[in-house]
Amino acid sequence: MRAMTDPKHPFIPFMKMHGLGNDFVVVDERHTGAVVDSALAVALADRHRGVGFDQLAVLSLTEKADVFLTFWNSDGSMSAACGNATRCVARYLMDETGQRALNLETTHGVLHAVDAGSGLTSVNMGHPQLDWSDIPLSQELDTLKLPVEGAPTATGMGNPHCTFFVDDAESIALADEGPKFEHHPLFPKRTNVQFATVTGPDQIRMRVWERGAGVTLASGSSSCATAVAAARRGLTSRTVQITLDGGVLDINWADDGVWMTGPTAHVFDGKWWLR
Repeated sequence: MRAMTDPKHPFIPFMKMHGLGNDFVVVDERHTGAVVDSALAVALADRHRGVGFDQLAVLSLTEKADVFLTFWNSDGSMSAACGNATRCVARYLMDETGQRALNLETTHGVLHAVDAGSGLTSVNMGHPQLDWSDIPLSQELDTLKLPVEGAPTATGMGNPHCTFFVDDAESIALADEGPKFEHHPLFPKRTNVQFATVTGPDQIRMRVWERGAGVTLASGSSSCATAVAAARRGLTSRTVQITLDGGVLDINWADDGVWMTGPTAHVFDGKWWLR
């Protein structure tokens, strides 16, 4: 990925990737020297006039890990965590370097990724935040069951999450329900919203509304948060398989953090011409 070789027609090279249909534009600033800001993120995110994505992942140099990752939502806001994008970038770096394990620094901390075999990639998303002030909430509350209709569970995975356990996740009108809770006064930094149904022993069907992006086919951090919430409420063990609209993720809330395992896809490479 080399950038802006023609000063008359400068461009930013990018990759389009996805994890279970949760799609990303990835810009590697280590090679391009490009600077991504909110306006560029919004332009790239436009699915009609741009490229389109749920999140934008930007790679830059760091001395603490193999790479530093910055995440932008499609509305131009920033996020400290994006699990599926982290897995996609980890796979890209493994293919680039031949490494089977590496570290990725984010504002949430340094995350460890490994090649899980059979084309799967695992990332340790770190320990969940369970205290109200760490998620954060706007007031001190028991995060296991919030005083909101439906008694959702609040969890932090570097970004805030609000998980509702419902009888039938398929029947939820995400476009109506998601925004109501994304902007709920209890969440001063907004929140991702999940609707989850336990469908079998350690099996969960989950659908998600992402903060700053809307309805997405999958969400890695949301899957981790839902697994943690289900285990805390005694609905499942700490190892679960979560079926999303776009496919399946395996989540293991282990002693060293929440591990997420699933497939990734590198769809195409492109150039964004700077006008």
